[in-house]
Amino acid sequence: MTDVLRRGRASLAFSFFAQGATFALLVTRIPAIQDRYGVSDALLPVFLAAVPILAGVGSVTTEQLVKRIRPSLLLRCLQPVVMLALLGVGAGDQLTELGIALAAFGLAVGGLDASMNMLGVSLQRAYGRSIMLSFHAAFSLGGIVGASLAWAGAHWHLALWVSYLPVVAALLPAALVGSLWYVDGEASAAVQDEQAKGEGQPVVFKLLLPLCLVMTFAYIGDSTVSNWSAKYLKDVLGSSEQLSTVPYNVYMVTTLLGRSLGDSGVRRFGAVAVVRIGALVAALGFAVVAVAPGAWVGMLGFTLLGLGLCVLVPQTFAAAGRLFPHASDAAVARLNVFNYVGFLIGSPLVGALGDAWSYRWAMLVPMVLVLVTLVYARSFAAQPDRYGGEHERPRTADVGRGSNGL
Repeated sequence: MTDVLRRGRASLAFSFFAQGATFALLVTRIPAIQDRYGVSDALLPVFLAAVPILAGVGSVTTEQLVKRIRPSLLLRCLQPVVMLALLGVGAGDQLTELGIALAAFGLAVGGLDASMNMLGVSLQRAYGRSIMLSFHAAFSLGGIVGASLAWAGAHWHLALWVSYLPVVAALLPAALVGSLWYVDGEASAAVQDEQAKGEGQPVVFKLLLPLCLVMTFAYIGDSTVSNWSAKYLKDVLGSSEQLSTVPYNVYMVTTLLGRSLGDSGVRRFGAVAVVRIGALVAALGFAVVAVAPGAWVGMLGFTLLGLGLCVLVPQTFAAAGRLFPHASDAAVARLNVFNYVGFLIGSPLVGALGDAWSYRWAMLVPMVLVLVTLVYARSFAAQPDRYGGEHERPRTADVGRGSNGL
């Protein structure tokens, strides 16, 4: 394995880490943002929905941009924009300023998520073995760090910009330096060369659709945990307010653990088996949450959810790269849109069912959706002539062109 690959993997992992921390600092301080700008409860959902909608637009735009610009260059440019937009959220005091900052954050984060995963997919192909989960493990670690820093800022009643500025000041230059070693793998080079000749492999949406559904279902499950775990523990299972904050932290830690070990599972058992096991464990987690007699059993359910859901998203991106080996950038960009579709659907769906029916029964809906993943598990199978699972090919130094060769 060449030093180019190792440096490319390390620099991309840091990019995932930085994005995890940045995103966590935004979403965990929503109450403070609401108070700072005087956003009403009626207007808050509009702001929150605008971010994933604009992120979807950013992802679609990225699909077109990578026909002319390498994903590494897009990532190098977009990561600072996301961090500065976060700082803008913390520094403003007018609703207009908040709207502009969140719009910039949403558009940039869509392109950032897409370009990061494009590089991850192509770098995994260059490695010839599963490494995609390790990048998302770095994202989870960043999320834990960001959430911890957000807790510290809230605990000491720091102004938002005071909480955000040191993090941005540390991460932004480090990300820019790291971006010098990004690697555009062979898939990115191939698709751009073929598209330039008008001979690029088309992304057939009918073939991509099963993966789009799995991505949507996974993020419906994830948004259920992030938006409803605290309320569920407190209002349904009768926990204290302090204890109700624990499930999401436990979920993040088990997500990190599962993703850290997941690549070795893919290499040994194959992607199909790992996805099936993840879906079953996640469904079991939702079932335990739904029938839990008390808070501690409920936390066991959320622990299982972290271990199960954590493998689905990284493996879905990897499967898209295998399905369209000469158009993986376009496939990843389109698939990434369904990240935000799931996020938009998940929280309102569970909330509406909980209010109209029961929050216990509402937990069974994402459980059923996650189980539908089993129907599409064969879409994650590796082809005999490609990498992945039991069909991994020998390691290779064919990494395409580095980002410095733009």
